[in-house]
Amino acid sequence: MVETTPLIDDEEVPEAERGPSLLTRLFGVSALGPFIALLLVGAFFTLKSDHFLTGGNLSLVMQQTIEVGTLAIGQTLIILTAGIDLSNGAVMALGSVVMTKLAVESGVNPILAMALGIAVCGAFGLLNGSLVTTVRLPAFIVTLGTLNIAFALTHIYSGEATISGLPPAMTWLGDTFTIGGTAVTYGTVVMLAMYAITWFALSQLPVGRHIYAIGNNAEAARLAGIHVRQLLIGVYTTAGLIYGVAAVLLVARTQVGDPAAGQTDNLDSITAVVLGGTSLFGGRGSVIGTLIGALIVSCIRNGLTLLGVDSIYQVLITGILVILAVAVDQLTRRRAVA
Repeated sequence: MVETTPLIDDEEVPEAERGPSLLTRLFGVSALGPFIALLLVGAFFTLKSDHFLTGGNLSLVMQQTIEVGTLAIGQTLIILTAGIDLSNGAVMALGSVVMTKLAVESGVNPILAMALGIAVCGAFGLLNGSLVTTVRLPAFIVTLGTLNIAFALTHIYSGEATISGLPPAMTWLGDTFTIGGTAVTYGTVVMLAMYAITWFALSQLPVGRHIYAIGNNAEAARLAGIHVRQLLIGVYTTAGLIYGVAAVLLVARTQVGDPAAGQTDNLDSITAVVLGGTSLFGGRGSVIGTLIGALIVSCIRNGLTLLGVDSIYQVLITGILVILAVAVDQLTRRRAVA
């Protein structure tokens, strides 16, 4: 996958610099390390637990990845532009409460209710993007503020009550079908399809190259003719809509509208992005790496649970991994500058 935005035509690239391997094309250079780490994690827990490498358990790992994995797609888009989004978990929770309460208590058609919930999430993305680009506030501050706004609105609108009794149209993505005797949820397929679409857009379309260019140097991108402000607003809005889809998948998996959902998912999504090899400084990384990062976290937590390790140690190990991943990114950047 393309890691940075080339500002020259392919014909001007020396022949020796062309022709990356199939593995590199698929994962991107930054994701090769996380992919190897995922294999090592899988091998370790396979040796420690006979249950880890079974169809049922791997399906469970994928189900546990859906929520954070989908949020991490939008987070990746924003971090690639050298931004960050602390509000995504709270925005997802608000979207889930809006759609479920409209469907259950207001009698709104379930499909329309889900569309309205996604639209609310998209509106928060638009707000974030507009404040970052127009008012020129740091993304960290903007999304910290909208995190609190979304959190408060979620609890005000829901009345602190969990919404149950959802119509089947809102929960069918949590249903399963069988592949080789293993039950797979439709929500898993939706998440993987979203990763595939995002990978294609980032690696094969001009908009993807422009996103990388902004992350590398926004001013240079502007001088090269890229409409930086409009594209950044589009990135944040698209991320918001993706959080809305994550809300749909969350509702389908849990079968309720829970105002307490997603409270740590913002940090978990950043963890997935960082572990997947995407630079917090923007301009380098891949969405496939993000998927791998999300799977690493899910596999570690699942494997430690199978081994009977207390959940607090799962958080401890995840925190250590994040620090190591950021440290490696810093060292890589320093070497590149040197």
